[in-house]
Amino acid sequence: MTDIKTGVNPLFLREEELRQGIELLFFAYRDFTAEPDAILASYKFGRAHHRVIYFVGRHPGITVSDLLAILRITKQSLSRVLGQLIEEGFIVQRAGERDRRQRLLELTEKGVDLERRLTEKQRSRFAQAYREAGAEAVEGFRKVMVGLIDEPDRLRFLPFGPSRRRL
Repeated sequence: MTDIKTGVNPLFLREEELRQGIELLFFAYRDFTAEPDAILASYKFGRAHHRVIYFVGRHPGITVSDLLAILRITKQSLSRVLGQLIEEGFIVQRAGERDRRQRLLELTEKGVDLERRLTEKQRSRFAQAYREAGAEAVEGFRKVMVGLIDEPDRLRFLPFGPSRRRL
C-alpha cells in the first residue's frame, strides 16, 4: 500500500534546498542585471541610477520622500544619484501643487527612453522564464518573492487594498 503524504513537503525545508534557493537568487540577480549594467556603464551610471530611473518611471510624480522609502537609502546617496540624473536631463523635479516643499520627480523623454531600454531586457528575460515555467510556477514564484520582502512592503503586492494606492 502506498503511503500518501499530506501537508508541507519537507524537501523544501532541508538545508541543501534552502542553500540552493539562495544560490539561485544570486545567479538570477547576476544575470538579470548584466545587460542593463552594460547599458548603464555607457552613461557612467550604476545600479543606484537604474533603481531611481525605474521607480520614477513606474510612479511619475513620485515624491523624493516616497522614493527614499522604497529604495531605503540615505538622503545623501539619493541626492548624489538624483542630482546627476537631473543634471544630465533624465529626470525633472518640480514643486508639489499643494505643498510647494514637496519635490515631485518625473522622467524626461530622454529618461523614458533609457528606462525603456533597461527594462525591456529584463522584461524579455522574465517573459521567457514565465513561459517556460507555466502559470502555476509563476504564481508560486510570486508567493516566494513576496515572502522574502519585509512585512511593510508586502502590502504593495496584495491584489486589492492598500497596495493598489499609487505607491
